[in-house]
Amino acid sequence: MTIDNMKKTDFEKADLKRWKELAVDSLKGKPYESLKTATWEGIELDPLYVERPSLDSSSIIRSMKRNAGWIIAQQTIASSGDDFLEQLNDSIDKGNEAIVYDGIQQHNWNDDQLVQLSSIIAKYPVFFFNVRNDDPILRAFDFVHHEVREKVSGIIQSDSWSIPVGYSNIRTAGADLWDAHHHGADAVTELAIALAEASRIAADSDSFHTFADNFFVRFPVDTHFFMEIAKLRAFRVLWKAFGQAYDVDEPPYAPVFAVTSLRSFSKLDPYVNLLRAGNETFAAVLGGADMIQAHPHNILTGPNTSSIRYSRNMQLVLKEETHVEKVLDPAGGSYFIEQLTEDLVAKSWKLFLEIESIGGIEKFLEGGRLQENLVKLQKEIAIGKRALIGTNVYAELTPTNFDSWSGLHPVSRLAKPFEKLRQTFSEKQPTTILLTFGKLKDFKPRADFVNSFLASGGIECSWSPAFESIEQAIEWLDTKKPHYVIVCGTDEIVSASMESLLEKLPMEIMLDVAGKFNDETVQHWKQLGLTGMIFNGQNKLEKLQDILTSWQGGIQN
Repeated sequence: MTIDNMKKTDFEKADLKRWKELAVDSLKGKPYESLKTATWEGIELDPLYVERPSLDSSSIIRSMKRNAGWIIAQQTIASSGDDFLEQLNDSIDKGNEAIVYDGIQQHNWNDDQLVQLSSIIAKYPVFFFNVRNDDPILRAFDFVHHEVREKVSGIIQSDSWSIPVGYSNIRTAGADLWDAHHHGADAVTELAIALAEASRIAADSDSFHTFADNFFVRFPVDTHFFMEIAKLRAFRVLWKAFGQAYDVDEPPYAPVFAVTSLRSFSKLDPYVNLLRAGNETFAAVLGGADMIQAHPHNILTGPNTSSIRYSRNMQLVLKEETHVEKVLDPAGGSYFIEQLTEDLVAKSWKLFLEIESIGGIEKFLEGGRLQENLVKLQKEIAIGKRALIGTNVYAELTPTNFDSWSGLHPVSRLAKPFEKLRQTFSEKQPTTILLTFGKLKDFKPRADFVNSFLASGGIECSWSPAFESIEQAIEWLDTKKPHYVIVCGTDEIVSASMESLLEKLPMEIMLDVAGKFNDETVQHWKQLGLTGMIFNGQNKLEKLQDILTSWQGGIQN
C-alpha cells in the first residue's frame, strides 16, 4: 500500500454502543454493569468515558491557577539550628526550592543563626506548619530587612503569632486538612471542610479580598491516584464558586499546598512507602498543586540522609522527565478525570451547604462522621477489601523497626493494628504448622492463602508433608509437638477427615481449618475441639487477635 492510499483510507467510527458490545464480549457472559465500581466517596466509576462532562472544569482551573508547574517543598529535618542551616543549604543546592519547617521539634537558635536563616528567607518561599507562637525560629523574620520583606512569600501556620510589619505576601490563615484526612475524611469531606473553614475565616474578615489574600489550603494526597488528581482540580472549581457566593466573579488566587499522606504509610516493609509517596506526588503534580512536600519513606521511624534524598529526587525526576510543569492543567482533557472532578464538585458543595446549615465546621466535627468514615476504612483494611501492600497482603516476615520518630505529629494510620500484632508476635509466637492432605494441587491454594494471612500478623509457619491418612498426620504431630495447626485441603478431603483428626489430636494443640464451611458443620467440629476457620473475607485483625489470645491462654493453662 502506498502512502497516498494510506492517506485516503478511512476507519470505521466506533460509537459508545460498539464499545459496550466489545466490552461485554470480553466479559464472557457477565453484564456490562459489573464493570462499574463505587468509590469510598459514593461516586460510581464507569468503564468507558466518551463524552466531555457538562462542567468545563479545565478552563476554570486554568483561570484559578497562577503559574504552571509547582514548587518543590522539601522539609528540612534537623537536630539543631546549625544543623538546620546546613541541611537547608545542602537541600537547596540539590534541588529543593523552599524552606519547609515543622514545629513539632523546636530548636534553640542564637542571633547569628537567625541572621543566616533570614538571608535565605529573603530568597526562597517559606512554609512553616505546626508552629507555636513562642518558637524561636519565628524571630528570623525580625532580621529580614524591611526593603525585601514584601518579596518574601509563603505560608506560616501559627496561632496567635503577630507577623512583623511588611510581609504582605505571607499567608497565615487557611484550611489545613491534615488532621481531618487522617481522622477519616474522604475526598468529598476534605473539600467540604476546606470550604467550611474558608467560610468561618471569611466571616471574621473585613472583606472577601482581605480574607482571600491571606487564605491557603493544605491537602494531604492519598494513594487513590485519580481521585486525588480530581480532588485538587475540584478545589479550584469550588473556590471560584465560593467567591461567586460573595459576588466576586474572579476570586483571588488561593495557593494549594499538597503533602503526601501518612494514612497508608506503614512501618512494615517501609520501602513500599516509597512507592506510595511516588504515587501521591505524581497525583499532586497532575492535580495542579502549587507546592508539594513528599515525606521520606521511613518518616515513621526516623528519616535519614538517603530517604530524604529519595523523596526530593522524586519531584526532580518528574520535572526533568515529564515536563508537566509547563502545563497549567496537566489532567485537563481526560473525560474520566473531568467527570470525576465534576462529581466531586457537586457532592462537596452539597456537603458544604449541609455543614453550614447545621452551624458550621465545629458542629460538623462534633457529629462523629469522620470517626464513622475511619472505622469503615479500618474494617475494609481488616477484611482485605482494601490492600496495604506489605502489611495486610504480601507481608514479608523480615526484621522490622517498630520505633516511632519523635519529630512526627501523631496521626491515625491504617497499618497500626497490624504493626502492633507483628511486634507482639516478633517477641514470641506459637510454633505453627500447615497440616496438608492430598496432592499438591489439593492443598497448595489454601496453604498459600493461610501462609499470607498469618504473615500479615507476624506468624511464621511451616508446611507438613502431604499426608494420605489421619494416622500418618497424628504420628507426625506427636513428634513435632506444634502449638498451632491449620488443616489445608479440598472441602471433600477436609470434611471426610476432620472428625477423626479431632478425636485423635493431642489436646494441647490449637487447630483451625482453612476454608469456609457451613455453621452447622463448624459447630459440630468445635464441639470436638476445633478452634475456628481461616477464610477469605474474614476480619484478619480479629482472627489474629483470637489466635494470640487462645495461644496465650493455652500457655497459662
